[in-house]
Amino acid sequence: MREIYARRISSLPPYLFAELDERKKKAEKRGGDIIDLGIGDPDLPTPSHIVEAACHAAKDPSNHRYPSYEGLLSFREAVAAWYNHRKHVTLDAEDEVLTLIGSKEGIAHSAFAFLDPGDIALVPEPAYPVYNNAVVLANSIPHSVPLTEENEFKPDLEGIDKEVARKAKIMFLNYPNNPTAATVEKSFFEGVVDFALDNDVIILHDNPYSELTFDGYASPSFLAVDGAKEVGIEFNSLSKAYNMTGWRIGFAVGNPEILKGLRMVKTNVDSGTFQTVQVAGIAALAGPQDCIKRNVEIYRERRDILVEGLRSAGIEVKKPKATFYLWAKVPQVRDFASSPSIQFSLFLLERAGLVVTPGIGFGEHGEGFIRLALCVTVERIKEAGERIKGLNL
Repeated sequence: MREIYARRISSLPPYLFAELDERKKKAEKRGGDIIDLGIGDPDLPTPSHIVEAACHAAKDPSNHRYPSYEGLLSFREAVAAWYNHRKHVTLDAEDEVLTLIGSKEGIAHSAFAFLDPGDIALVPEPAYPVYNNAVVLANSIPHSVPLTEENEFKPDLEGIDKEVARKAKIMFLNYPNNPTAATVEKSFFEGVVDFALDNDVIILHDNPYSELTFDGYASPSFLAVDGAKEVGIEFNSLSKAYNMTGWRIGFAVGNPEILKGLRMVKTNVDSGTFQTVQVAGIAALAGPQDCIKRNVEIYRERRDILVEGLRSAGIEVKKPKATFYLWAKVPQVRDFASSPSIQFSLFLLERAGLVVTPGIGFGEHGEGFIRLALCVTVERIKEAGERIKGLNL
């Protein structure tokens, strides 16, 4: 039988989180008590007022039909009001907000909107795998932009090859950052805007962790910088702030022409976001925001406990100011020579029953690190710390 898959499919690496899930299932079948610190999926429930809004909307027959491609105007107005209140960014709800079936969908489709085969995209590394994989699926060329510890996991814009920068059509960014939990100040985005204007590059900023911040840090929106709307858009999601990962709702905001390109792709490949979910999204954005404060306090407590546990076990880790991730160094006390992050991850699974994410899964420059998600209870976090200490690294 001849090859049935398109070359673009065979060129993709195995999707990291699917691989982690399979690894976890095999360990559980062997009877292990597994603590999953691998995937960033909130274990906290969606707030009740959001669920109640969805239940009510689901009974309305008008929500059972095809939704509009760009999303309910009422949802987009709620997004605009939320951005104005929380990020001090003014948006036109009709032209500068586009509803998405989760931000992942919009990120992936953006490659098809702006890249032709052979075009260059600037992709940070380590990074959420969808940036690179979307470019590959579009038969385009991902050019790696290293995020190094020495540069606080921020891209060295001046270090990007000048010819590559001029040829590039889009650049992905993500702060607060997954997987490194790095944060930036507004001045960083000012430099990004200058870089985009100088090189005629579209900036696609992914911002789903914007509300999960600690210790007085406030995460700026890329669009809060003068000139940002001229060069880019920002993706955001209700998944992390409101514990709505399974609901699949997000949005893209910013430059109307860029959003128009993304909308053109979406009209040809999907039929919009279920209106009941959009009504729930309005309840999230326009309703009481104390649920975010509760989430932040829960993740802060978990962060502090796990950081202490890792450090007491001899693992180097910085206390992050945002996200629900820890980006920890693979310890040097054992010989994990060929692929330290994978070998250490397997070691933790086999010897301690812990699922963590190897840094190499986020790109070559993630090697030497593991990512741990704070998406289990305090009791399980404490247990994870004790198990790691018991390994006598």
